[in-house]
Amino acid sequence: MRKHVLAAAIAALSLSGAAIAHEAGDVILRVGVVHAATDVSSSRIEIEGYGKIPRSSVDVKNSTQVGMTGTYMVMPRFGLETSLTTPFSHKIKGTAPGESFTIGKVSRLSPTISAQYFFLNPKSAFQPYVGLGLNYTLFFNEKLTREMKEEGARKLSMSDSIGLVAQVGMDYKITERISLNAAVWKMGISSKVRWRESDPPGDDLRAKAKVDIDPWVFNLGVGFKF
Repeated sequence: MRKHVLAAAIAALSLSGAAIAHEAGDVILRVGVVHAATDVSSSRIEIEGYGKIPRSSVDVKNSTQVGMTGTYMVMPRFGLETSLTTPFSHKIKGTAPGESFTIGKVSRLSPTISAQYFFLNPKSAFQPYVGLGLNYTLFFNEKLTREMKEEGARKLSMSDSIGLVAQVGMDYKITERISLNAAVWKMGISSKVRWRESDPPGDDLRAKAKVDIDPWVFNLGVGFKF
């Protein structure tokens, strides 16, 4: 009797392992909370006619949103992932000798496409993976602060960007279809921040700075396999 029970248990575990294995054609949708921690480096702010302001810079602050990724398994250990979030909203700060000021805010979308490799046996409940791909970053809804407008600034803009993205992540399968997910991306995002200054009143001077935002992006969520 014990031998029959043991054999049945082994068979059940074997079938269960096969059921949760990654297979070619599987689609994995992951939904979670995404935090973009910016890793900014900036050129000095340059004002037309005045040159570059010494010890000046531009900073882009962190933001948190909801994100979704979808992975199509081309092979049991290889997948193609696309990702998208609700628009990030970043404050844009400026510094110059003796002062710090808020320039404005901007919305950002950075859809990505990546190739992923899963290290372990496709039947494993724990599935670490790495990914490498590209992101296209679209900046929109740029708005200057009221204080900047009162000082004569206008027409804030940021240029779009294409850059590399590298990823490390893991899934832990809870059931045949549901898993927990954690992932980290390092994204290459470069942009030019531009606005116009009126100083003295009547002069229309262009201000600009090049900024590498290069965020670390952290995700915690839940995955669903179809």
